[in-house]
Amino acid sequence: MSDADAPDVLVLRKGTHGIPIEQYADAIRDRLPDHTVALARTPAAEREAIRDATFVTGMALEEELLEHAEDLSVFACAYAGTGHLPLEELESRGVTVTNASGVHGPNIGEHVLGSILYFTRRFHVGARRQRRREWRHYRAHELQGSTVTVVGLGAIGQAVCERLEPFGVETIGVRYTPAKGGPTDEVVGFEGEAFDDALARTDYLVLACPLSETTRGLLDREAFVTIDPDAVVVNVARGPVIETDALVEALRSNWIRGAALDVSDPEPLPEEHPLWTFENVQLTPHNAGHTPQYYDRLADIVAENVRRIDAEGVDADLENQVLP
Repeated sequence: MSDADAPDVLVLRKGTHGIPIEQYADAIRDRLPDHTVALARTPAAEREAIRDATFVTGMALEEELLEHAEDLSVFACAYAGTGHLPLEELESRGVTVTNASGVHGPNIGEHVLGSILYFTRRFHVGARRQRRREWRHYRAHELQGSTVTVVGLGAIGQAVCERLEPFGVETIGVRYTPAKGGPTDEVVGFEGEAFDDALARTDYLVLACPLSETTRGLLDREAFVTIDPDAVVVNVARGPVIETDALVEALRSNWIRGAALDVSDPEPLPEEHPLWTFENVQLTPHNAGHTPQYYDRLADIVAENVRRIDAEGVDADLENQVLP
């Protein structure tokens, strides 16, 4: 393939959420009708097409494939996280990297809200009595007046806060730099007395933060001892943000009311793991990120960045730029 034949945008073959990658390529074409968008559907096609491609988008970019890229200037990662990419090699080549931050905001926000309401109105108890054909009242809770702590105030944390606004709750945000503020009634950092105080006042704890040295094991045994025993933990971040053994102990010891887990450590959760057996645990298989709008939202970001490069050149500031 010559430079003249190189597409304006190259889409790599790996899809996500069980949605055909062709839909992603078509969504980009719809937004960039005056540009060429190519989809490489085989490993050989990827190796050939990436040789002269300047703008590439996909879920992953392995080092082996990167070795074939001679003119790459932008890689648009189709995930919000970029830790799986060969970032050092990309940086040494001067490649600009963008991510999919914000794509998951609406759907994960809805997932969190649904999880909170699930425990507030104790739908799991109602479902259990329905299975038994048992018409017997049970006590429920009310979300209004509760305190919801959201750990991580990125796009997902903000989406959660927006959806909580009509429910009359007090909100606490947790972020690395509390001085930046946020969409919550108060903001604290990850460490120290302020964080412990937030745990002690929390009715619903939402984990929506990246996995880092700071957040790994954030909810350990001491945290579960500190947190309000009527609290519910909702994890849509990463499994290792919670120490699993400590979570199991907390559930067995009634240190918390329940947990809604979209992620786990280990993941997938082994069939014999005790977390499967708790009636006050809601488990979903890392499914909060699924949305039929995924590729459309990705295509919006890609198309906007292609337009910026057309207008300003390769040094343009791009939406969701993470490197350099």
